[in-house]
Amino acid sequence: MATLAISETADGGRVLALAGRLDASTIRPLWDEGRRAVAAAQGARVVVDAAKVDYCDGAGVAMLIGLMQQGGPDRVEVANLAPAFAALLGQFDAERLARDLDPAPPRRPAVEETGLVAATIWADLKRLIVFTGETAAALAWAVRRPDRVRWKDVWMICERVGVDALPIVALISFLLGVILAFESAVPMRRFGAELFVADLIGIAMLRELGALMTAILLAGRSGAAFAAELGTMTVNQEVDALTTMGLDPVRFLVTPRIIAALLMTPLLTLFADLVGLLGGAVTMHAFSIPFVTYIREINGIVDFGDFMAGFVKSFVFAVLIAGIGCLRGLQARAGASSVGDSATSAVVSGIVLLVIVDGVFAVVYYLLGI
Repeated sequence: MATLAISETADGGRVLALAGRLDASTIRPLWDEGRRAVAAAQGARVVVDAAKVDYCDGAGVAMLIGLMQQGGPDRVEVANLAPAFAALLGQFDAERLARDLDPAPPRRPAVEETGLVAATIWADLKRLIVFTGETAAALAWAVRRPDRVRWKDVWMICERVGVDALPIVALISFLLGVILAFESAVPMRRFGAELFVADLIGIAMLRELGALMTAILLAGRSGAAFAAELGTMTVNQEVDALTTMGLDPVRFLVTPRIIAALLMTPLLTLFADLVGLLGGAVTMHAFSIPFVTYIREINGIVDFGDFMAGFVKSFVFAVLIAGIGCLRGLQARAGASSVGDSATSAVVSGIVLLVIVDGVFAVVYYLLGI
């Protein structure tokens, strides 16, 4: 049982006399009444007299600190608290608790923010160049010493990158072919030129969309997985353990993933091309274009150079996806959130680089007349 007696002093202040046990079952009505009394003091001094308090646990201390925070430590004073309970209260600094313990960081000037972003980009570019050199050396070592490559891991990663990705690649490629054919056939039907939609689908899928969409899907799927796996190993100091044992993390962890991506991405691209063409055929059939006519039209406009233009891209895209995913994983720092940040960064930077490299390919093909 706990009681609270409130009396007013000559200067307009308040004296809150507490008595009994201050625990979780008794403080609620006292706390509400005490807050009203502190508010009614209107800036005058408030003394919480705890001389008759028999027991005070963490809940009672929370009430006392709450009253001190409400009026301010310089205006609300706790007096005559038993030494054992005073020691418990003394562990908390009411003045510090009254302040914002997590203030927002100060805003930097725009010039400083721009400089920090530029410095971050430059540092990331340097790390990317160094990692590119290490990866190239590791791949050259794998070519010279194929017996030293961990092929068991390569085949396991191939299954995750290639076979497990077939359903999503098939779905997206089929829908891409259907949508591309439908959106093209509707306006071209006004001119009786539905048949030429087959030319558009064949060139677009083989030269551009098959390789690019497959690479984007793998960047969001396999690239993020590589970053999460290596990021977890980095946070758990498993990468440091490999270095301590004299093993090169790039050779031991990155090389099998890049080899697996190089083996699977071109095959997935070929699969995406075929499924995309099939999706276009289904749509063309709805516009009264027979399947045989559709195939002959594509065969007449698309040549081997168009196929190789997209197929060659897939090898470069494979190195980008696997390399960026592994790099972001190895760059992870301590903390569980760092693994998520690494996966997010791998997807974003991977897709950005894919689009940039695809644009470079377009310019090169144009200059070469391919």
